[in-house]
Amino acid sequence: MICRMSSGRSRRRRLAWLPLLALALSVPGCSSAPIVARRDADEAIDLSGYWNDTDSRLVSDEMVEDALSSPWSARAADALGRPPRVIVGRVRNRSQEHLDTRTFVKDLERAFVSSGQVDVVAAPDERDDLRAEREDQQTHASIDSAKSMGKELGADFMLQGQIHSILDAADNQQLRFYQVELELIDLESNRKVWIGQKKLKKTVTYKKVRF
Repeated sequence: MICRMSSGRSRRRRLAWLPLLALALSVPGCSSAPIVARRDADEAIDLSGYWNDTDSRLVSDEMVEDALSSPWSARAADALGRPPRVIVGRVRNRSQEHLDTRTFVKDLERAFVSSGQVDVVAAPDERDDLRAEREDQQTHASIDSAKSMGKELGADFMLQGQIHSILDAADNQQLRFYQVELELIDLESNRKVWIGQKKLKKTVTYKKVRF
């Protein structure tokens, strides 16, 4: 009988705390709402040490600058009598983490276009939409404004590559190593006119939790 009474009292005490707990959770100061702060888009911010937007932008700028400073660019312009045309192909993710290489491809295209030294040709997935639009114009646009079919510019060179990563860890530290490899290839002869490589190292230190 004593054990039953003790159990009943404990249960009533636990139930008595429920309204207080519900009230505490409803108070704004106790909620788990995120704190949002606007930052400059070009500001370098590293939270986890993984590949991020800053790495993509800096690596693309440096590698395109290196590519355009190589002899192939001037030679191609002299031989063609115009700026060489480049298409940015696939950059494969060979790293140990999920990495959206489409952002990196767009950063490469931006760097090429901004240089003014080459013409950048649209990628295959973009061309499908452009062709559909031109075809639609043949029927619905005025004759003087409709764009002609069969006048696309072919690329002279294709840029493609891959991103590798190595993770090394000991105790409360991690070393994240990234290696970006890009190659520029003559589309007519398959000759590699430029090979670039960029390496990144990041150390991540975790605070030890003491109990």
